[in-house]
Amino acid sequence: MTEPIDSFNGVKRRTLLQGTAGILATGIAPFVHAQEKIVLRYLGTAVNQDKAIAEKFKADTGIEIQYVAVTTDDVTKRAVTAPNSFDLIDTEFFSLKKIVPTGNLKGIDTKRVKNADKITSLFTKGEVAGKKVGSQGTAPVKVIYLEGEKSKVFAKAATQYMSLIPTTYNADTLGIRPDLIKRPIGSWAELLNPEFKGKAAILNIPSIGIMDAAMVVEAKGLHKYADKGNMTKAEIDLTIKALIEAKKAGQFRALWKDFNESVNLMSSGEVVIQSMWSPAVTAVRSKGIDCTFQPLKEGYRAWASGFGLPATLSGKKLDGAYEFINWFLDGWAGAYLNRQGYYSAVLDTAKTKMEAYEWAYWMEGKPASQDIKSPQGDVIAKAGSVRDGGSYEQRMGGIACWNAVMDENEYMVRKWNEFVAA
Repeated sequence: MTEPIDSFNGVKRRTLLQGTAGILATGIAPFVHAQEKIVLRYLGTAVNQDKAIAEKFKADTGIEIQYVAVTTDDVTKRAVTAPNSFDLIDTEFFSLKKIVPTGNLKGIDTKRVKNADKITSLFTKGEVAGKKVGSQGTAPVKVIYLEGEKSKVFAKAATQYMSLIPTTYNADTLGIRPDLIKRPIGSWAELLNPEFKGKAAILNIPSIGIMDAAMVVEAKGLHKYADKGNMTKAEIDLTIKALIEAKKAGQFRALWKDFNESVNLMSSGEVVIQSMWSPAVTAVRSKGIDCTFQPLKEGYRAWASGFGLPATLSGKKLDGAYEFINWFLDGWAGAYLNRQGYYSAVLDTAKTKMEAYEWAYWMEGKPASQDIKSPQGDVIAKAGSVRDGGSYEQRMGGIACWNAVMDENEYMVRKWNEFVAA
C-alpha cells in the first residue's frame, strides 16, 4: 500500500530512494523519459541499419537505437547462440527455420501492434492485388505466424502471434549498365552469356547466389526445379557445375559480398551485368551513372526482412521494442524506405508521408512528374522517367521464388565454396 503523499515535499525519504518508481507514485512524471533512458541493441546487417531512422525515432520517442552490425549469416548465428546480446533483431524471413525451433524468439503479439491488420497481404496471405505469387523457397506467408508467444513451430494459418514484423522487402533481379550493353536484356540467361565475359558478377552469399544461378539455369533450359529454394543434392551439383564452367571460362569479374562492392563494380564499369539489390542501383544512379534494375521475363527472386524480439526481452525494454515497431509502421520510416527503392510493410501509412508525385513514381509505376530524389536529396530519376519493374503490383506480383535456407544447406555451402575456389 502506498503511503499518503500531500505534496512533493511530503514524499517519504524511503520512497524517494526508490528513484523513478517513487516519482511515478507521486504522479509527477513529466521528466521520466529523461530519467529512464531506454537503449535498444538492434542486431542486423549494415544495409538495414540507417542512421536517419535511429535519429528520427530518438527525436520522436527519446528511445535510443544502438546498432550492432554483422553479416547476414552472423545475424542468424547470434540469434541461435547469443539471444541475450540484442533487444531487436532485423533478420531475413528465410533464417526463421533455423531460429524459431531454438525458442529464442518471442512471438510478437499483434494486439500490441497498432497497424498489424494493415500489413500487406503479400506477407499475411501470399497475395498481391488478390493474386497468389510464387512461393518457391521461404515465402514469408509460410513462416510469419507462430502458434503462440513461446511457440517453437510455425502456425499453418493466421494467429495472434507473428515471428517477425516485416521491415524491408523487394523482388530482386539483375542490375545492368544499359549505356555499356546497348541492347535489350530480357532474361536471367544473360548473366552467363559469353558476350559479357569478364564483365559479369554474382553475389557471394551462398543461399542467395545459388538462387540467382538457378534462375539462370532454368532460363537457359538446362533444368526445371521443383523448388529452387530447396534443391536436391543432384540439383545443387548441376547448378554449381554451370557456375564453375562459367567461372573457368572467365565469365565473372567478381563474386561480391558487400553492398558497396556491388555499387563500385557497377559505377566503375568493370561490370555491366550482375546480381544486384535495388538500393545499390539507386546508389549508382545517384552518382549520375546510367544503371537499370532490369525486369526479366522469368520473374524475380524476392526477399524480406523483419523485426523479431528475443524470448528473454521483458519490462521497459520490451515496451520500448514494441514502441519502435509501432513507430516503424506509422509511416515516416516506410516513406523513407520507399524512397530508396525498398517496399514498406504498411503501404497506407507510408503513402501519407510521401508527396503524391513520389507515390505515383515509386508505387504506381507512373512517369515522374518532377525529378525524383533520394532521402539524401540526390536526384535519382529525372522527370518523365518510369521506375524499373513498374508498379508495386507488377513487381511484387512477378515473384518466381524467395530467398531460402535449403534442407541440404550444408552440402550446398560446401559445393558453393568449391565454386568460389575453382
